[in-house]
Amino acid sequence: MKKYRIRVNGEEYEVEVEEIKESGDRSAPPPTRPEATPPSASAPPRAEKKTTTRTETPGEIKAPMSGKVLKINVNPGDEVERGQVVMVLEAMKMENEIAADAKGRIKEVKVSEGVSVNPGDTLIILE
Repeated sequence: MKKYRIRVNGEEYEVEVEEIKESGDRSAPPPTRPEATPPSASAPPRAEKKTTTRTETPGEIKAPMSGKVLKINVNPGDEVERGQVVMVLEAMKMENEIAADAKGRIKEVKVSEGVSVNPGDTLIILE
């Protein structure tokens, strides 16, 4: 048996892997119960970031999923470039960067930090 340390969704586990020969014979008896080492307390799991740039209506940036607005990076009147992150939305403990899909000027920010949004809600209007 060989021991390996793997990371799944930011949590670290120690696993034992058994090598099976081609004839199907096992090189060692299987363990009675798999052992897992809980993640270390010193390093909390980091939330992943995902960038989303899809909108359905020109001039509007809509919420691609349900979530909570963590941070708004723009104000009305600001100029934005295509792909620029305008807001961060938290969904299922992941931070999703919402980006502008076109160059333009921020006409209106329809939400504020801390509010919950649903898929399709208008977040920002571009002109």
